[in-house]
Amino acid sequence: MEYKTERDGDKAVCTVMGRIDTNSAPELLEAVDFTNLKELVYDLGDVDYVFSAGLRIFLQAQKIMNANGGKLKLINVQPSVKEIFEIVGFTNIMDIE
Repeated sequence: MEYKTERDGDKAVCTVMGRIDTNSAPELLEAVDFTNLKELVYDLGDVDYVFSAGLRIFLQAQKIMNANGGKLKLINVQPSVKEIFEIVGFTNIMDIE
């Protein structure tokens, strides 16, 4: 997995490429400085697989953003990955496009 995070004021976009698995998932939280962050976008357009550890990271990020009064959005989610989010019920608690 590779990622690139860009921040502009209180908004950050983390573009992720590759597979999010047990070894790489924790990097997604470390990739973002949550201080004074009001909007966090994970661009998953180049992600073809998310293991359960990745699901846990997105849930943690959602909780952090909720506590900060901000919002989390997952964009460009491929159909195979979106199906996983639907199965575990994330589409009910997260903004997923």
